Amino acid sequence: MAKKQRLDMFDNPRPKRDYTITIRCPEFTSVCPKTGQPDFGTIVIEYIPDKLCVELKSLKFYLQRFRNKGIFYESLTNEILDDLTAAVKPRWMRVTSQFTPRGGITTDICAEYKAEEGPF
Repeated sequence: MAKKQRLDMFDNPRPKRDYTITIRCPEFTSVCPKTGQPDFGTIVIEYIPDKLCVELKSLKFYLQRFRNKGIFYESLTNEILDDLTAAVKPRWMRVTSQFTPRGGITTDICAEYKAEEGPF
């Protein structure tokens, strides 16, 4: 598998305000590690930025690295959340993966992160 794609950031234009950014990636693909068949789905990333926001072109390239990776839905959802929270350091983030039916069954995975609040 290719090395991890770098995620680029930019300064949050309103760091003192809580607001939610929602990013939808409706053409996500990965590979089932058991069958080798492609998995198709939508990745939804929601977050409240702190000091940084993720730049979308770098996010697109980051997500494309999963295209040929054999990985279970649960693992990839949590890997995306871990990588994004490490890079962006948001106040809150949720990553939801919604996969198309396979054998008549759909799967949605949701992983969430909340920053620890500092002392007041």
